[in-house]
Amino acid sequence: MQTQLQIIGFILIVLALVHIAFPKYFDWQNGLKSLSLINKQIFQVHTFFIAFTVFLMGLLCITSAEQLITTSLGKTISLGLGIFWSVRLLFQFFVYSPKLWKGKTFETSVHIVFTLLWIYLSTLFLFIYFQ
Repeated sequence: MQTQLQIIGFILIVLALVHIAFPKYFDWQNGLKSLSLINKQIFQVHTFFIAFTVFLMGLLCITSAEQLITTSLGKTISLGLGIFWSVRLLFQFFVYSPKLWKGKTFETSVHIVFTLLWIYLSTLFLFIYFQ
């Protein structure tokens, strides 16, 4: 289980670092032009803090895997992380429109990969709490 958490930690750090490419890949320079300055900056700041939080989750999993599994506080943190990723999984289906990925090979592949990742994260963290 400890190894699984460390693997998750590395995956989460990579996921956080991928956010660096988002502005260019999604053409935010043009896409955000119509937003007011405050909305544009809120969007950018929230994206940064999501990536930063995911990075810190990864770091926690790498450096404190044993504590997440064996201590009461660690199990409580694992419950919180399990709920967090379970809600993210729900958003995958009920917030993002299927129009974003249906009928598009690359986008469908990404949708499937991230759905499986959210299931993996949710299951592992909740398993730690309930074991």
